[in-house]
Amino acid sequence: MTIEQLKKDVRNVPDFPKKGIQFKDITTIINNHEELCFMRDEIAALYKGKGITKVVGVESRGFILAPAVAMEIGAGFVPIRKHNKLPAETIEIRYAKEYGDDTIQIHKDALTADDVVLIHDDILATGGSMAAAIDLVRKLGVQKVYVNCIIELEGLNGRRFLADKNVNIDCLMSIEVDE
Repeated sequence: MTIEQLKKDVRNVPDFPKKGIQFKDITTIINNHEELCFMRDEIAALYKGKGITKVVGVESRGFILAPAVAMEIGAGFVPIRKHNKLPAETIEIRYAKEYGDDTIQIHKDALTADDVVLIHDDILATGGSMAAAIDLVRKLGVQKVYVNCIIELEGLNGRRFLADKNVNIDCLMSIEVDE
């Protein structure tokens, strides 16, 4: 298995969720056991030995690999969810994204200043949702934050948008927006 094979297997869905968006669908690579395990192992290898105590998955596709990576590196899993999806006391942040505004939340007691956190999501596009996730984690006092995405969409400058966040960013693959 290779990253190039994964790239070939990502499905493009034109005009989703709205006209003009070329959606990168990862369901075609997560439904393949070999590719799913390969991604889990590749991501875990990047973070073993870094002292990560919690892997935070961003709703919804960040929930797919974040728990598996957490288990591989000996960390806990924490979900960041959309508004009104978590049952206990939360903190939240509102942010703009490519096609509208959104609000995400995390349980107020999910992280402490002593945690070392890996935030995982499927795609780094313009960086809006990841910036919000980083800010949310930092509101809980976390100082050391790593960021991981399966795909970075080249040309959308998401990494540049996160430059002032003081985080290390790793993505398994880069894909042109129009690829």
